[in-house]
Amino acid sequence: MSTTMPRRERRKYTPEFKARAVKLVLEEGKSRAQVAKDLDLTRSALETWVRQARTDAGRGLSGALTTGEKEELAQLRREVRQLRMEREILKNAAAFFAREST
Repeated sequence: MSTTMPRRERRKYTPEFKARAVKLVLEEGKSRAQVAKDLDLTRSALETWVRQARTDAGRGLSGALTTGEKEELAQLRREVRQLRMEREILKNAAAFFAREST
């Protein structure tokens, strides 16, 4: 019989819920452990939210990306992927028409 606890299933939390949890830690001075317990969160999830909130406020680690920067990076990566796909299609079409015209 296993004595390990099952992993918490992944849940989606609203931005408002995350902001309230972060506020309890950063503004109200509650411990991360207590907030995590009270809100039935993993400490690592809460720590991630707190770290990101600090970064977004300009008090994060050097080189850490803000939420806006992360969103922009994700968008740019999607655009690069799309452009590469389009370039490959055009390259194949050009090769096809070059073969057809000879």
